Amino acid sequence: MSLISLLFFLPLVGSLLCALLPGWNHRWIRNIALYTSLATFLFSLFLWVLFDNSTGRFQLGGYGIDEKSSIFVYGVDGISLFFIILTTFLIPVCLLAGWTSIGVLVKEYSIAFLILESLLIAAFSVLDLLLFYIFFESVLLPMFLIIGVWGSRERKVRAAYQFFLYTLIGSLLMLLGILLIYCQAGTTDLQLLYTTPFSETRQLYLWLAFFASFAVKVPMVPVHIWLPEAHVEAPTAGSVILAGILLKLGAYGFLRFSLPLFPIGSLFFTPLIHTLSVVAIIYTSLTTLRQVDLKKIIAYSSVAHMNFVTLGLFSLNPQGVEGAVLLMVAHGLVSPALFLCVGFLYDRHKTRLLHYYGGCSRTMPLFSIPFLFLTMANISLPGTSNFVGEFLVLTGAFQNNTLVATLGALGMVLGAAYALWLCNRLLYGLSKSYYLSSYSDLSRRETLLLLPFVITILLMGVIPAPLLNTMHGSVVSILLLTG
Repeated sequence: MSLISLLFFLPLVGSLLCALLPGWNHRWIRNIALYTSLATFLFSLFLWVLFDNSTGRFQLGGYGIDEKSSIFVYGVDGISLFFIILTTFLIPVCLLAGWTSIGVLVKEYSIAFLILESLLIAAFSVLDLLLFYIFFESVLLPMFLIIGVWGSRERKVRAAYQFFLYTLIGSLLMLLGILLIYCQAGTTDLQLLYTTPFSETRQLYLWLAFFASFAVKVPMVPVHIWLPEAHVEAPTAGSVILAGILLKLGAYGFLRFSLPLFPIGSLFFTPLIHTLSVVAIIYTSLTTLRQVDLKKIIAYSSVAHMNFVTLGLFSLNPQGVEGAVLLMVAHGLVSPALFLCVGFLYDRHKTRLLHYYGGCSRTMPLFSIPFLFLTMANISLPGTSNFVGEFLVLTGAFQNNTLVATLGALGMVLGAAYALWLCNRLLYGLSKSYYLSSYSDLSRRETLLLLPFVITILLMGVIPAPLLNTMHGSVVSILLLTG
């Protein structure tokens, strides 16, 4: 059994063990789910240890059953490697985030996250177009349950359906595109499709079909409406995995499929992507300024950051694409950590409205230090991971189109505006004791949850070379296919 197979099956085994236990045995269920996810994370680190940076080809893979009767081919390159590690890192965090706040259907909650982990690992490692689509869409099912069952407010079922329908309907065109590809090429094997030429007209239609699916997942304006609603209604762990990984599936799809399979279509529609990205960056940053719900503030800022990613991907040069991948990984750390902070406040005071908070730097000093650091990382302060990613994205975009890069840079200015406004309202000013009568600072569990995020964000900002060196060969290989 290969290492990737082990990563795929280990969470499934953990979910099976949880399913065999009686539902009232919360302690054993939580422990099995947590230790299984931690083991998966430790094994995923060996992917990086065994990875060969000198080539951009897929590695550490193999056949699903055997070479003669294989169901699918799987492997990782320097891009999917980091998303698999990020997935296995965030799942234990999600389980710990709901350790005390989730008290009903604990068994089903743990199983949902373990199955979600297996599906995400499969989506990032599978090298077959049709099976990618299956795993890409299967992720919706556990996430739908996480929002709809364990959500925190009355509109959680509506938000779950909105999330499910937006992403499912957007992907139907992609399924039609895959069928069209199979009719022409006779295969859905990705490595064979990379060498299959498509006519110019067919590339344009196929690119649009895939765009309809990936744009909703990113999300891009105007199909971003489902995201703030889903974040607000989801439990803390749901917001963590949604911001950390699920939003990356769309951008990963652009990079893995749209760019190398349809190079003419990608070049033709680059102005469209640039326009939508710039509009989204400016529009969502301005929208963030007028939000009063803590989760909506972070959710809208996530839309702006993910559209920075699309800006970098379609700069079609190594700096922009590497910056986009690095920014995805960085955002997958910063945004979940901010959602954890909001979750800690909500667990204590049962409200996310900014109006009720103030003066937290005096009443919750241990909370204020990581929150301030993470907010600065969210606006790309030099020395943090987001800065390296956004700097490379803007460098790549500037080489491609100076106007687009200049307008995109406005997002950093607006980001500073809403982030400093948030910190000023939340951490400083008068403590509103007439609303919130008692305060308690971070517990040991909550502090240990935030600590790995802070350390990793700082290390990525100061020493980004190991990540950039690992992904460089794969990025160059994709750009060579793009032409």
